[in-house]
Amino acid sequence: MNNNIPVEKNEIYIINIETLGYEGEGIGKIDDFTVFVKGAIDGEVVEAKIIKVNKNFAFGKLISIIKKSPNRVEPICEIYGKCGGCGLQHLSYEKQLNFKKKRVKDCLERIGKLNLNNNDININETIGMENPYRYRNKVQLPVGSKNGEVVVGFYSARSHEIIPMEKCYIQHEVGDEIVALVKTWIKKHNISLYDEENGQGIIRHIMVRKAFKNGDVMVVIIANSNKLPYKEELIQLLQENIAQLKSIVLNTNKNRTNVILGDRCETIFGEDTIVDSIGKFKFNISPLSFFQVNPVQTEVLYKKALDYADLRGHEIVFDAYCGAGTISLFLSQKAKRVYGVEIIKEAIEDAKKNAIQNNVQNVEFIVGQSEKVIPELIGKGIRADVVVVDPPRKGCEKSLLEAIAKMAPEKIVYVSCDPGTLARDLGILNGLNYKVVEVQPVDMFPETGHVETVILLHRKDI
Repeated sequence: MNNNIPVEKNEIYIINIETLGYEGEGIGKIDDFTVFVKGAIDGEVVEAKIIKVNKNFAFGKLISIIKKSPNRVEPICEIYGKCGGCGLQHLSYEKQLNFKKKRVKDCLERIGKLNLNNNDININETIGMENPYRYRNKVQLPVGSKNGEVVVGFYSARSHEIIPMEKCYIQHEVGDEIVALVKTWIKKHNISLYDEENGQGIIRHIMVRKAFKNGDVMVVIIANSNKLPYKEELIQLLQENIAQLKSIVLNTNKNRTNVILGDRCETIFGEDTIVDSIGKFKFNISPLSFFQVNPVQTEVLYKKALDYADLRGHEIVFDAYCGAGTISLFLSQKAKRVYGVEIIKEAIEDAKKNAIQNNVQNVEFIVGQSEKVIPELIGKGIRADVVVVDPPRKGCEKSLLEAIAKMAPEKIVYVSCDPGTLARDLGILNGLNYKVVEVQPVDMFPETGHVETVILLHRKDI
């Protein structure tokens, strides 16, 4: 054993779990040496087998619980801990919400160097769901073969081993029904399954999209082929068993890649899109559309962003990283004009269609990098009173934050899917004359470690 490291790989130790890490894993210490134990909860005493040792910390596998936390609950999923989906089903939902608030707070303090004990900054309790299950409107499942049997499920964590699944408790029930039907069709007609190693076989993935407001259902078969064998039999099977089936699409992906969807879509039954709503706005959803997977909490998130923007009807608003324009449309209700910017061309095409669909005329969508387009808008004399940013997980480019600060809008509303990069960016904005006023975590993904956050910032000199 290294004299400086008090644990050895494959040995079992008793550990007091003191806190939870950023992914919900338990963290304890052995002689001041940090050990991460997935599945353990703060306040518990556990037996853990060391499976990996690094210079400054180690990872342990939970063997048994000596002292159990009152926050521990029995996971309802049969494959919990095997698939790489949910990670927090062993935590009570109240504890999950507390954990997510604490995670945001810790990041803002440690990474952003913000003083959240300051009475000027209000960090609210995480807004959760009345029912934290069956909330996803989209599921994408790989299809494969194991011991000659058709396997549909989720990949095991950090691997491409498919864990067979009969029910997923965070996706809508119709997804379970459709997966079972498609498996029956594959078996009956002995349809070949895609093999990642040799690139042969037809069926790669099954995708289901469900409109929560009106019940429309879309089924997408992702295949390594332009043609689907026995497609009429599949159509009949789904029609007979799925009440609100509106669309069946063949998506072709012949590339040797981890990317799920290909560019080619052929509607083999029904319509090209289904329609869902967020608030009063309707959205046409195709297989390739950009659309939030939890429509209930998306409405909560967007209403909070609109509340923070506090628009009175005369404001110009920039929506950076606007995606398919969903936040832009919400902002358009109370703004004079909204400019949405997004680098992904297909998302902007969807955004323009969504504006037309909803008869919204005071929005303009622009393809390009926000850090380049927004300075160009400023150069043309277009200046925003309020800026909303909803960046990807990597956060905002520093050049964008500097351009926004130079324009000096009264308010910035930051919508984040990653507390770490959020904290970094808020630290930068703090040095650019912007102060955090209010922080609102929103639980978009119950039973997982992910958390969305909406933040209101004001210019310091107003």
